[in-house]
Amino acid sequence: MAKKIASFDELLSIYKENEHLLDNRLKTENKEQKRQVMVCGGTGCHASESKLLLERLQQLVKEKGLEDRVSVAQTGCFGFCAKGPIVKVFPDDVFYVEVKVADAEEIVDEHLVKGNVIDRLLFEEPTLKKKVQTQHEMSFYKKQMRIALRNCGIIDPEDITEYIANKGYQALGKVLTSMTPEEVIKEMTDSGLRGRGGAGFPTGLKWGFAAKENNPEKFILCNADEGDPGAFMDRSIMEGDPNSIIEAMAIGAYAIGASKGFVYIRAEYPLAIERLEIAIKQAKELGLLGENILGTGFNFDLELKFGAGAFVCGEETALIHSIEGCRGEPTTKPPFPAVSGLWEKPSVVNNVETYANIPWIFLNGAAAFAAIGEGKSKGTKVFALSGQINNVGLVEVPMGTTLREIIYEIGGGITGGLDFKAVQTGGPSGGCITKENLDTPITYESLLEIGSMMGSGGMIVLSEKDCMVNIAKFYLEFTVDESCGRCTPCRVGNKRLLEILEKITNGNGTEDDLAELKDLAETIRDTSLCGLGQTAPNPVLSTLKYFEDEYLAHVKDKKCPAGVCQKLVTYEVIADKCKGCTACARVCPVGAISGTVKEPHVIDTKKCIKCGACIEKCKFNAIVKN
Repeated sequence: MAKKIASFDELLSIYKENEHLLDNRLKTENKEQKRQVMVCGGTGCHASESKLLLERLQQLVKEKGLEDRVSVAQTGCFGFCAKGPIVKVFPDDVFYVEVKVADAEEIVDEHLVKGNVIDRLLFEEPTLKKKVQTQHEMSFYKKQMRIALRNCGIIDPEDITEYIANKGYQALGKVLTSMTPEEVIKEMTDSGLRGRGGAGFPTGLKWGFAAKENNPEKFILCNADEGDPGAFMDRSIMEGDPNSIIEAMAIGAYAIGASKGFVYIRAEYPLAIERLEIAIKQAKELGLLGENILGTGFNFDLELKFGAGAFVCGEETALIHSIEGCRGEPTTKPPFPAVSGLWEKPSVVNNVETYANIPWIFLNGAAAFAAIGEGKSKGTKVFALSGQINNVGLVEVPMGTTLREIIYEIGGGITGGLDFKAVQTGGPSGGCITKENLDTPITYESLLEIGSMMGSGGMIVLSEKDCMVNIAKFYLEFTVDESCGRCTPCRVGNKRLLEILEKITNGNGTEDDLAELKDLAETIRDTSLCGLGQTAPNPVLSTLKYFEDEYLAHVKDKKCPAGVCQKLVTYEVIADKCKGCTACARVCPVGAISGTVKEPHVIDTKKCIKCGACIEKCKFNAIVKN
């Protein structure tokens, strides 16, 4: 498809001509159609050789002369990252997990040729205690509702024809041919969509501010600088559905009166960059970017700008400075970017997930989106579920879903049958939520009420094996490293916070340090220049509030209850269990273990460097960590 699309009617015609391409994937009840094999092509599965798997499947289909009966393509993230690489066969609706390159031949010979489902590659659903063939039978997917991720796992992200075949660019066509900019902004406002980057500012309101500015030059920007530890929502959307971002930004540009847009993306996302570049090139070739889009006289162009991975550039003013070629530092507001942003022109900044919702809203109506969710939190939210959880992955649920539902029903509970301790939401800017609040519905307001925040969507689950003091230290190490250094509270204050936490985890802390920790954290929160500094103390404040007993154990008893802080850990041989096999003594790198054969051994705690080699080597569980 090289010819430019001249009108909305022509776009609709192309959609009609190509919608059959997705019939098998969207209408799996039609069993007579050509089989289509979709292989996860996200970064996580690429790391597990899914690209080689894709190439091997394509090679085998060609070698066996099955090209008329079978097609094999890549797709975006299915979300079930713990079980990747994933292969889905349409229209059979068969979902294979943990597929290796060596499994390709069996899939082709048994399933694609003979029609036999390969039982060993199916997922074993714990709630049913049996293998299941389809996504719909998996508890991981049952409570999910995909809007932002609607095309991931369905279309080939490098083929714009498939995006168009699933109603791609129809939202833009509708907007350009039948709505005024004011009507577009009203639709956004009525939908209740709020920014998915953390602050939750109403998208329609932000667009309205920029639209009111009387300036011939305006910009629309995409914040793709996803930097929270454990977060991979935006990356997966860009890798699996890049055209949805382009379409949404074009809609936003029309609404505010902009003709130029920038996607600010960190250079550490090479696959997302590659997919965006392909999508932009294809959109330009078809006239969906550039001049006179769909024959409406609307002009819009899009460019990628690469960031160097600075967390602070997720803050909109720092992001703008970086695009301008300046140091990525935030500035005080007002003026807000909607009034004076990129090169002092009115600019709208939204993140990837926010944009991913927009085409759906204009295709289905603001009321349909507003009907999903709870209170002022409308629609769905994507979370990157990680940590001590069985089903690590990407989940999208309606706002108002409880934390318990996500962790235990979708996430499959805590690994190894361990006890749940807390869940960290909002990344370095968020806080820890305890089991007492597991039934809290996830909304912007409810998370703030219990001392955390939505953030961009990272959700790290912690178990009894995690030390909450060490977790707070981990996040402080991150924010200290990522601070731009412009304001004193963040630059100096967070460094002092980290020093106190290091003192505590090294066994040198006092109760006075806990009081100072709280006082300093509150001061930094109240006086820092931007969101990074203002929220950096949150992990400290929330862990102090809910896990004061762990802090007291560190400073009073000089013990780490979770056995994580090495300076507070001691290793001891249980005499009754020790068989005197000498395995521990032989593996100790510093000769701290002594004893004779067939007699209980002893660990010299002054020599012990707490490396844990002895515990790993002991077959009798005779060594414990206190």
